[in-house]
Amino acid sequence: MFIASLYNLKGGVGKTASCVNFAYMAAKDGYRTLLWDLDPQGASSYYYHAHAVTKSSVKKIIEHNLPIGEAIMPTEYERLNIIPADSSARKLDILLDAQHGAKKTFKNLLKDVAGDYDFVFIDCAPGFSNVADNIFYASDAVLMPVIPTTLSVRTYEQVKAWFEDKDLDLSKLMCFFTMADTRKNMHNDTMQQLYKDKRFFEHYIPNLSDIEKMGTKHAPLEAFAASSYANICYRALWTEIKEGVLE
Repeated sequence: MFIASLYNLKGGVGKTASCVNFAYMAAKDGYRTLLWDLDPQGASSYYYHAHAVTKSSVKKIIEHNLPIGEAIMPTEYERLNIIPADSSARKLDILLDAQHGAKKTFKNLLKDVAGDYDFVFIDCAPGFSNVADNIFYASDAVLMPVIPTTLSVRTYEQVKAWFEDKDLDLSKLMCFFTMADTRKNMHNDTMQQLYKDKRFFEHYIPNLSDIEKMGTKHAPLEAFAASSYANICYRALWTEIKEGVLE
C-alpha cells in the first residue's frame, strides 16, 4: 500500500483538485484506492458526494472508538472509496496531543487497511501542525502543488526547511506546478529556476477553467471532460508520478 498525501502550507493552490483527480485516475488504472479527506473544509468529500458515516467520525477514529474500516464509504466509481471529512478534524491537533506516540498515529491506523488498498491519498489541511507532521511520517510521498510565483517559491522553501528542522525524510517531498500560465515571464522563469532543484515533476497543470468546473459537476475532471486539455495535463502528470513512485 502506497500512501501519498497532498499538502501545501497555504490554501488555494489546487491541492484538493489534484487529490481528487489523482485518486480517480489511480482507481481507473485498476488500483484499489482510498481517499482520506482530513481537510476540515471537506472539499474532496464534496466532489465525491460523500458524508461521514457518523458524527465526529475523525475524532472517534483517533480515539479508537470507531474502526477505520467502518468510516470508509464507496464512491460511485469502481475501486475508489473515501473517508469523508467532518468538523471534528478541526480539533485533530488536540486529539493527537492526547495520544501516546502521536507521531505514529496515522501510520498505525492505516495499517488496518493495508491489505485492502494499493493507494491511499490523504487530503491535508494547510499549515504546519502536529497533524501535518503525523501525516508526513505516515506518507510514502508528500505531493506538493506549487503555483510558480514568488510567494509560492517562498512557501516551498519554508516547507523544505520544516522537513529538515523536524528531521523528516526530504526525499518524500515531491512537487509539481499548478495554475501555471506559461505566457507570463514570471511563471516561466520560476518554473525553470525550481526545476533545477530536482524535486519537481516535469509535467504541470495549467490555469484552466475546466478544473474550476469540478466544483459545479461534483466530479473528478476525467469523469466529465476526459478529452479536455486540462485532463490531458492531469493524466500526463499522474502517469509521471505513478511511474516515479512505483519504480
